[in-house]
Amino acid sequence: MKVRVLGCGGGIGETGARTTSLLVDDDILIDAGTGVADLSVEELARIDHVFLTHSHLDHIAMLPFLVDSVGCMRNRPLTVYALEKTLKALKKHIFNWKIWPDFAEISLQEMPAMQYHQVETGEKIMLGQRAITALPAAHTVPAIGYLLDSGKKSLAFTGDTGPNEALWPVLNGVANLRYLLIETTFSSKEKQRAALSKHLCPETLAGELKRLERKDSIEIHVCHFKPAQAETLMDEIQACAGGAARLARLLTGHFFEF
Repeated sequence: MKVRVLGCGGGIGETGARTTSLLVDDDILIDAGTGVADLSVEELARIDHVFLTHSHLDHIAMLPFLVDSVGCMRNRPLTVYALEKTLKALKKHIFNWKIWPDFAEISLQEMPAMQYHQVETGEKIMLGQRAITALPAAHTVPAIGYLLDSGKKSLAFTGDTGPNEALWPVLNGVANLRYLLIETTFSSKEKQRAALSKHLCPETLAGELKRLERKDSIEIHVCHFKPAQAETLMDEIQACAGGAARLARLLTGHFFEF
């Protein structure tokens, strides 16, 4: 599997800052943040599957434009995978004929332009030989992360989450885990704000990573930085958690193959 980071920031404004989206091979998106807008029309038309972690705008912003922009070029529906409450939020607040047309009702070439697929935490979706499993997350709205398994190696993406005891037994049971993409949104001086919004800060990240086994064989990349803090936040992360694991900042344009 090949993963291209289209966006991994917690906001916009910094040069190259894009909100969360990962392009997997050429036909899968994990989240649909503003980074999707950098794809060409031809690249957009090749996307068949969108796996959403949760319903917050920075993770879904480009989904309405994606389905609208290239629906006429496709011969099958775009499938959106998410938790039941995430799908309900999309239907009620976005694809409701007020904010955007309901593309699950619009037929293009005698088929719906978009269809929904409800997933549960722990569920594995097979797309050919590729396995995508919904990981537990702890956020202010129902949320999940995803484990991408090529059969040889795996990449785990936490999505937005605060401290999450349920995640670590799952990851520690993945024998072929090669990459972990984990969020940290606020500085440690904003620890209370991070707790209220169910995000990580450097101090809580360090505590979480202590639960991860086999750190020497896993590359850990930290993401979801607020652009105004990006220059200093990685220094704080290294000071708090660098002794517990090998850490690097995830950036738009990063590429993983496994």
